[in-house]
Amino acid sequence: MDFSVWPNPHWSWEDVRSTAVDAEAAGWHGVWFADHFMPNTADGAPADGAVLECFGALAALAATVPRVRLGTLVCSTTYRHPAALANLAATVDHVSGGRLVLGLGAGWQINEHEAYGIELGSVRERLDRFEEACQIVTSMLREGRTTFEGTHYRIVDAPCDPKPVQQPLPFLIGGGGEKRTLAIAASYADEWNVWGPPEVLRHKNEVLDRHCEAIGRDPSTIRRLCQAVVGFTSEPPQPQQGARPMVVGPPDHVAETMAAYADAGVDEFIVPCFDRVGPARETVDRFMAEVIPLVA
Repeated sequence: MDFSVWPNPHWSWEDVRSTAVDAEAAGWHGVWFADHFMPNTADGAPADGAVLECFGALAALAATVPRVRLGTLVCSTTYRHPAALANLAATVDHVSGGRLVLGLGAGWQINEHEAYGIELGSVRERLDRFEEACQIVTSMLREGRTTFEGTHYRIVDAPCDPKPVQQPLPFLIGGGGEKRTLAIAASYADEWNVWGPPEVLRHKNEVLDRHCEAIGRDPSTIRRLCQAVVGFTSEPPQPQQGARPMVVGPPDHVAETMAAYADAGVDEFIVPCFDRVGPARETVDRFMAEVIPLVA
């Protein structure tokens, strides 16, 4: 199983850059970046707080760190028109020398849509729009021209030139909805990502496999990625509460959990730099020094 880091977009550029440089030097597999414009709020109200824009940051990282994979985790269909997104991705892939993973999701954060006047829509509308966008993005990145007529998008003989360095450029779908999202992933994704503990990943991997088999696709052709908040304590691990899964405890417990992820079929685990359990940079350094050797 590979291990990657996820710098916090609320950090300064220098902190993001130095995290990526350190990750490159320490041997991490990849660096991922979120696609949002403001901090999230529980009530959907606009929020103050610096947030670095995803593609500006990734293009700069592409020119700064020469080895690691770079990915979007994940872009939102609602404010990334698929034709424009394909061209953005192709350019960053060229800047990076062929190291970009393009991650796309249906969108969810209410306050940035309300503040910017961008329609979010119902869950069904989001997924319908998302499925159309997946068709357009994958076609534009891989075909000479794209024509598409759908409910949400109309594309006429549209080019994307230059094409990405990678053929194909890896396309990742984010989300865990078992009826629609995983079915869309089975049809279009090269890679798939979701939050969850090992038992959830095991179950959802099985659901994704069934969707692949239903359309005659080999499930092994989709790379599986996940993340959970990681923290180190000297005390024995305790059940963790919160909206996001957490892996917290001594290094040997964290390593055991990583082994459980690998056994559940996870190909890449991403360590988010979120300061909920200890300083994020210290957590990343300890994970590399004290956990990965126990997993390997």
